[in-house]
Amino acid sequence: MHPSGRARRVVAALAGLVLAATGLAACSGSDGPGKTLDAFLDGWRGGDLSKVGFVTAAGGKIAANDVYGQLQELAGDLSKSSVLLSKAGDPKETGDIASGPIKIDWTLPGGAAWSYESTVRLTKANSDGWRVIWEPAIVHSELTDGDRLELRRKTADRADILGADGKALVTKRAVTVIGVVPERIEDQKALLDALIAEIAKVKVTIDRDDLTTRIEGSKPDAFVDVVTLRETDYAKVSAKVRSLTGTITREEERELAPTRPFARATIGTVDLATREDLDANPETMARGDQVGHGGLQERYDAQLRGTAGQAVVVARKTPDDKIEDAQIHSIEPVAGKPIKISLDIRTQNAADAAVAAEKQPSALVAVKISDSSVLAVANGPTGGGVDTAMTGQVPPGSTMKMVSTLGLLDKKAVTLDGKVACPKTKTVSGREFKNSHDMELGSVPFRTDFAKSCNTAFVNLAPALGADGLKAAAAKLGLGEKWDLGADSFSGKISPANTPTELAAATFGQGATAVNPLAMAGATAAVARGQFKQPRLVLEPPPASPLPDGEKLEDTSVKPLRTMMREVITTGTGTALKDVPGDPVYGKTGTAEFADNSDETHSWFIGWQGDVAFAIMVQKGGAGAEAAVPVAERFLRNLAG
Repeated sequence: MHPSGRARRVVAALAGLVLAATGLAACSGSDGPGKTLDAFLDGWRGGDLSKVGFVTAAGGKIAANDVYGQLQELAGDLSKSSVLLSKAGDPKETGDIASGPIKIDWTLPGGAAWSYESTVRLTKANSDGWRVIWEPAIVHSELTDGDRLELRRKTADRADILGADGKALVTKRAVTVIGVVPERIEDQKALLDALIAEIAKVKVTIDRDDLTTRIEGSKPDAFVDVVTLRETDYAKVSAKVRSLTGTITREEERELAPTRPFARATIGTVDLATREDLDANPETMARGDQVGHGGLQERYDAQLRGTAGQAVVVARKTPDDKIEDAQIHSIEPVAGKPIKISLDIRTQNAADAAVAAEKQPSALVAVKISDSSVLAVANGPTGGGVDTAMTGQVPPGSTMKMVSTLGLLDKKAVTLDGKVACPKTKTVSGREFKNSHDMELGSVPFRTDFAKSCNTAFVNLAPALGADGLKAAAAKLGLGEKWDLGADSFSGKISPANTPTELAAATFGQGATAVNPLAMAGATAAVARGQFKQPRLVLEPPPASPLPDGEKLEDTSVKPLRTMMREVITTGTGTALKDVPGDPVYGKTGTAEFADNSDETHSWFIGWQGDVAFAIMVQKGGAGAEAAVPVAERFLRNLAG
């Protein structure tokens, strides 16, 4: 009989069967086959078959403990699964033989049920009364001596990550897995030296200690995975790799983005399940599964991975001692469901190339001004393991002057041409503030202070701005508010500015204020647009609680601010960008101190061109014009090209 039903979860049951008797079972009396059948099912459920008599199909007696042992062996992979047993009708007698229908309900790994009917045959032998005829078919009609019920996992197809246009960004792509076979290695040190050096040519690092441990802990004929490379990367090193004694390769497919660095820290990766994955998800994961690690792949792993199916098979040895499977029950896998994100391939590639050329760790976020879609998230130079672009917390330096200036304009405390002194230094409550490179402009129009990024001019204006003005302007641009992009992010933290010195520092982006390129790109897009709209990254499923749109910015404030940000490019600290092809560039440079008693600074640039706003931060890059502006130039030229 072929069973029907559904299958899923493992819980202990048959493993708890403990027989109280180890000798021959007692007779069942003369109350009829129904009583004996009840006793058998009760004993199977409760782990005590001592009240049931058994004989083999050939008529010989068999001990209860032997029956238990065969039950366990026949159940195979299901021996630790929960099983419910019940009569499906009264036994029918034909002379000294009776047949009783029973129902068997298994709970399979994952929690689904598998139900089917079986038959228990009984026989009456004089004074011994009714006995159960023990045969493997009781457990399942397809079972015979030596068979086992085993489970075969059916992996679900992992879903793609789609772009806004519905086309796949992350999908199955061909790869080559490079491995070594321990017994084929002639000189392990020389082999590893050569492999590590060759793979480094495609900017991939191999952990030598880990690889050595795995080689030495593997069987002689095992395939020890060294590294997985895309087709384009493998083509660059294939000739040398194939020539190394001990190496072997195999072709596979993996879920990959268009390029290796493509928003790597934000999207994450798909890799074999780790021991930690398996321990944390014993019901839904198995060895060999592909699992999302980091970024969106990990956050949406359950949705993308889908639900694995499984088959129950009769595993049977063939005459040549091989195992053959005969499927008797199946639950088909449910494919994963894709997510849709806003990243744009062209913009992301331009951003990745821009930061790849910077030696220092760097981050770039680009946002579409018209609808606030995140177009690119780059962490350089190799994609980055930490998503500094989205979650970093660093001081904004003079890019914060965009925010302070909005606040000052809202308070009518400055005008474009109103003069504000820019001395070499300015002391507030005993703390000295100074300008980069000891700049001193004297009393000049405020637009000049902004374009040249004069710190001391903003220190002079700090009392007019006040802590309330700083916080209000930051909130209008979304900084420090609660964002929900469907991904890990940090929208900034604004200094309380609760002392004169902290207010002075916060006015030009020092002190307790912390941001990242995502936060500043969102704020910059708000200035370009005239209203804050929270950046959007995950489009489907939509985030649960995105921040509502902000109030419209006052034209009397935002228009002069845009004028000054254009003058940063035409006459100020960002002149390297004035000949970039395309629409006019607007921006603000920033130099951010991040440690006391240190001359090292982070380099910043924020700005926009056309419909693309962006923010760039280069760690320990020096002044904004020294590192961040060149990254911005590469980005905009890449985008134009």
